[in-house]
Amino acid sequence: MDQGSPGLPANRVGVEAEKAALDRGVGAQYPAADGIPELKREASRFVKAFVDIDASRRGLVYLRPVRWLPRSGRSSLPHSACREKIRSCLSIRDFPSRNPSCASSGRSGNSSTSTIIGGRGVEGEAGELSETRRHRGYCLLNPNNPAWICLEDSELAIIGELSTRYGVIVLEDMAYFCMDFRQDLGQPWKAPYPPTVARYTDNYILMLSSSKIFSYAGQRMAVACVSDKLFDTHYPALAERYGDSGVFGQTFVASVLYMITSGCTASTQYGYAEMLRAATDGELILQPTCVNMPDGLNG
Repeated sequence: MDQGSPGLPANRVGVEAEKAALDRGVGAQYPAADGIPELKREASRFVKAFVDIDASRRGLVYLRPVRWLPRSGRSSLPHSACREKIRSCLSIRDFPSRNPSCASSGRSGNSSTSTIIGGRGVEGEAGELSETRRHRGYCLLNPNNPAWICLEDSELAIIGELSTRYGVIVLEDMAYFCMDFRQDLGQPWKAPYPPTVARYTDNYILMLSSSKIFSYAGQRMAVACVSDKLFDTHYPALAERYGDSGVFGQTFVASVLYMITSGCTASTQYGYAEMLRAATDGELILQPTCVNMPDGLNG
């Protein structure tokens, strides 16, 4: 569970789509820096169908490497630079290994140790720490690894309110997508939808990995959904640090992701796009790709 290994064969829909893309010759082309149009279109539809969030295509960008450890560390580079001298993140029920990732990226990572009961632990500790302006990012993994703790809407509402109040960007990892098995989640265009902080703030980045949803771990593929408001927000500190426009979305894509990865494998983007499309259209049923946790740990 610490590694989050899916344990099932790779989804054939993605495999066949990726092979077809290579046969069409995409291996000889550099893909767009922010992702191919097909991936952005299908990711936008998938987020609406399964999360009930309107995701603008321009705010949907690829992420590589995909795992939470490097993924959130790299994606939080621009938000850590949005305010000078304030570059730390607060991990709330997050992956324990994120703290070393923060350190390797030149920031400090502080994990909340509060007990989350009715949301008061989150409100008390996160609010107190944000009041002192020690943090410019909240990091969530929901359900989390390895304890399988699930944040509820009431707790995410508190985090969203704090995010808006203090201008803190929330990085919400949805790696274990719809894997709170207490509810019948994972049906397109039909409630109930998984809880997300995106319903309670505009300062969010949602991250969706192919690893667990489609057992496509080996291809290291994911997308990040940046809210329109955050995408268009101008930060003078970003402009100074990266020497660009200082607009968050542009900096995120051109000055951070592309400089780190040089782009994501084109064929894998086509494979992921087709899996997202098939799931959204009801042709592919989302199946749990990890072992069911005992009832005492599933919640």
